[in-house]
Amino acid sequence: MELIVTEKDNAARRLSEILSNEDFDTERRAGVNVYRWGGTRCIGLSGHVVAVDFPPEYDDWRDVEPVELIDAPVRKRPTKEGIVRALRLLSRDADRVVIATDYDREGELIGKEAYELIREVNEDVPVDRVRFSSITEREVTEAFDDRDEIDFDLAAAGEARQIIDLIWGASLTRFLSLSARQLGDDFISVGRVQGPTLKLIVDREREIEAFDPEDYWELFADLLKREGEETTEDDSFDAQYFYEDDDGTEAERVWEEATADAVYDRLRDAGTATVSSVRRRRRTDEPPAPFNTTQFIRAASSIGYSAQRAMSMAEDLYTAGFMTYPRTDNTVYPEDLDERELLEELSMGRRFGDDAESVLELDDITPTEGDEETTDHPPIHPTGELPAPSELSDDEWEVYELVVRRFLATCAPDAEWEHLRVVTEIEAGDDAVGVDDGPLRLKSNGKRLTEEGYHAVYPYFSTNESYVPDVSEGEALAVVDTALEAKQTQPPRRYGQSRLIETMEDMGIGTKATRHDVIQKLYDRGYIESDPPRPTGLAKAVVEASEEFADRIVSDEMTAQLEADMQAIAAGEKGFEEVADESREMLSRVFEELAESREEVGDHLQTSLKADKQLGPCPECGDTLLVRKSRAGSYFVGCDGYPDCEYTLPLPSTGKPLILDEVCDDHGINHVKMLAGRKTFVHGCPQCQADEADEQEDEVIGVCPECGESAARSAADGDEERERGAIDASASEGRAANDVSRESSDSSEHGGELAIKRLRSGSRLVGCTRYPDCDYSLPLPRRGEIEVTDERCEEHDLPHLVVHSGDEPWELGCPICNYREYESQQGGSELETIDGIGEKTAEKLKDAGVDDVASLKETEPDALAEEVNGVGADTVRDWQAKAN
Repeated sequence: MELIVTEKDNAARRLSEILSNEDFDTERRAGVNVYRWGGTRCIGLSGHVVAVDFPPEYDDWRDVEPVELIDAPVRKRPTKEGIVRALRLLSRDADRVVIATDYDREGELIGKEAYELIREVNEDVPVDRVRFSSITEREVTEAFDDRDEIDFDLAAAGEARQIIDLIWGASLTRFLSLSARQLGDDFISVGRVQGPTLKLIVDREREIEAFDPEDYWELFADLLKREGEETTEDDSFDAQYFYEDDDGTEAERVWEEATADAVYDRLRDAGTATVSSVRRRRRTDEPPAPFNTTQFIRAASSIGYSAQRAMSMAEDLYTAGFMTYPRTDNTVYPEDLDERELLEELSMGRRFGDDAESVLELDDITPTEGDEETTDHPPIHPTGELPAPSELSDDEWEVYELVVRRFLATCAPDAEWEHLRVVTEIEAGDDAVGVDDGPLRLKSNGKRLTEEGYHAVYPYFSTNESYVPDVSEGEALAVVDTALEAKQTQPPRRYGQSRLIETMEDMGIGTKATRHDVIQKLYDRGYIESDPPRPTGLAKAVVEASEEFADRIVSDEMTAQLEADMQAIAAGEKGFEEVADESREMLSRVFEELAESREEVGDHLQTSLKADKQLGPCPECGDTLLVRKSRAGSYFVGCDGYPDCEYTLPLPSTGKPLILDEVCDDHGINHVKMLAGRKTFVHGCPQCQADEADEQEDEVIGVCPECGESAARSAADGDEERERGAIDASASEGRAANDVSRESSDSSEHGGELAIKRLRSGSRLVGCTRYPDCDYSLPLPRRGEIEVTDERCEEHDLPHLVVHSGDEPWELGCPICNYREYESQQGGSELETIDGIGEKTAEKLKDAGVDDVASLKETEPDALAEEVNGVGADTVRDWQAKAN
């Protein structure tokens, strides 16, 4: 039996489709998909299925000094037990193995890890290596016809990075966290590449904060060519005042207000301006170079995708066979790429057919080239495999189209622009005052796209034109309007994600495969927020402490040297142990610098961590309000004077709070944003939210189905269990002590009513007026005005609700029916998306404890088949295969 090992399950399935001519079956081994045809089996890993780690005796942070980790032994342990078990089972029966992981440093290491697992159970089986840059029929077939061996040097470079990152990250993370007494989920993380990247962001923020703006003025006029009575001011064009600086260069900024006012007076009083020079020129606008990873991320950023999101979708498109491998430095297409053939294949699709045809009509197709040419992977470009509209999400289509159009652009002709520069003068009078005391000069720059060229197929670059009419030297133009604009110099801009990645690349920080992941980790660990990234107080504290006590932690020279060493390992010029030992020595010197400053480092970090949580003054005692975390893990606002002052304010249960710069005018408290992925929202001032909730009367809409009149209870019996589940996080917020006094209006055992309530945390719900004795509740949208209509639900005798938010009103209907529908969708829709599982079968599965796709994939087929009537083990395996 021949065993093929890929990096991921979707790659295994794709390879199986190609190599079997789509004639393969799916089976499960140890809960993992295995694709089989003839005497071949194909299994996908899940990236790294083993990880490097320290032995268990080093796990206790308090008993092991961080410095001990530098020379601690490093071992490998499985991280994906099921996949490792399945690989071992298959390997025992294999008489040949093919490693088909991605062709880069990480892919080679993943392949080597699989090789080592295979060797544990089958010492003699031959192991081949195949490499390809796109998972297409042609490339895969050619790769399997030209098998190679594992590049153990390249894999060793990846392994060196793993071990060095483990030692640096674990030892420094423990040192900083223990010093600041910041343990648990809120530990302070630092890493070999994270540190220098964070310093880049912090340094830019320092430049912004230290920037001292200067005032300056710019002057403008609208000029009009006098072409007859039909000419109107709509035909005017822009002109800007300029002068020659001391070094003879043109300048537009006037730095003295008095001079600007004097020039403006002359400009405003002038009736005409005379054309002193006209200059025409044509400019060739060459198409862009092919995409490498960095430029792809930059382009994806321009259409609204983060680096992490863009790369994630690119990897999926690669695995599906629609584009080449997205991790590449190359910007020169290989000689064996037939551009015309690929254009012909693209012309077969509806979306890009016309554009591809227009490029094919060219007599000569000579693609552009960038500065970097490598031999591992080609630049990013589409393959001849065209996706159907249903195969990609809207976001994936947008990224795929970007890749296709970039390829079209690189094969398309140059664009041509016609530029027209007109300089006009206003003669000096007897009282001439100006920067140079001569005639006032105005310049107008017009441009017109004369040959669309590559812009016809690549609409991501601006093709805006600016109008300037055809004039002649000596011609008099009317001055129809003037403007004096006061401005200030601006600080440097924060790095956008794509620009940050470019800077990291220029400085040798990280690799094309890791830079976007590093930025995402900085977000995840609370070091940066917003986009463009802005450092938090914790980020500044870590960088400041590192600079003062051990600057190698944030040194780009150190991490760039390590990257160079890993390239030397890959080239066979350095040994794995040599580089690892050098890194340990370097880290030992860092700890020598840190050892005597542990207390100072801890104090500095603690002060900054506290400052990062400050909101403003406490209204009761005047101390400082802080964002705090309860033992249950929820966030709230509490006074720093606790326990002497017990003042608190609730925060929403959704998301992690981020303190904004905006300050409430009424309370002097910073506004708060709740970070919750796509559900992120601005909460605003916590005090305002609480006060508004206190002032708003509950609006009763009906009888509580749980504790109201006996008739209502009887009608609700059939739905009792389901509606108990309606108590969501909003209800939990309603249980806060600050809410009890307002929301509890009836302590009797029955007679409760349902009312629309606004909680002090900003959430809204339909809840019982007898809270907390009755905690029945239903969630409501956080935003929008709620209208209570006259239409009532026949089943629950409650009014229909309409939420007015955005352009279209949301007809929520009966709140009980709405929540019941929502719960049904949440509980059943995921399982029912699997072919073969309908509503009734989904209910049976839920009764057996299988509530969603994840739990279905984890269950044992034989055990589930015994528990669910009418379902066989093979059927369960088929569902599991489809679920992947």
